Amino acid sequence: MRLPVRPIPRAAGRPALRPALRRRLGDRAEGLVAAQLAALGWTVLAAGVRVGRDEIDLVCVEPSVPPTLVFVEVRSRSSDRFGAPEETIDGAKIARIYRAAFTLLRARCLPDGRPLPPLAWRVDLVSVDGRPMTSLHAGDVELRHIRGVAPD
Repeated sequence: MRLPVRPIPRAAGRPALRPALRRRLGDRAEGLVAAQLAALGWTVLAAGVRVGRDEIDLVCVEPSVPPTLVFVEVRSRSSDRFGAPEETIDGAKIARIYRAAFTLLRARCLPDGRPLPPLAWRVDLVSVDGRPMTSLHAGDVELRHIRGVAPD
């Protein structure tokens, strides 16, 4: 027997974002973050990496001493009406990112076959505040980089 699915209530007078618009907003935010990290000297190895049902937004190498492999989750919001972007990530999402990272590390390569460098690694969160859909560059939005996000 299937239970009826109840819709999640929305704020009065505000339509839900269409999935295609939400995806474009997320893709734009990921592009801004990738460009900003590259400008800081990071090497972006891949974006939008699908690992089974999970996804890692960016796989990068930070040019620290020694270099570090970083799996980056990008969160964005066009308004702070409902809180900061980093407040939208929960323990289950972090666990999925770690599961995907462990899968890639065990395989020692990305899904397309490119090898992963054998480096120390971590998971980071970068939040994008502002309007990434209309911004031409990262200077128009606020980026916050949280290093070393760990599961609960």
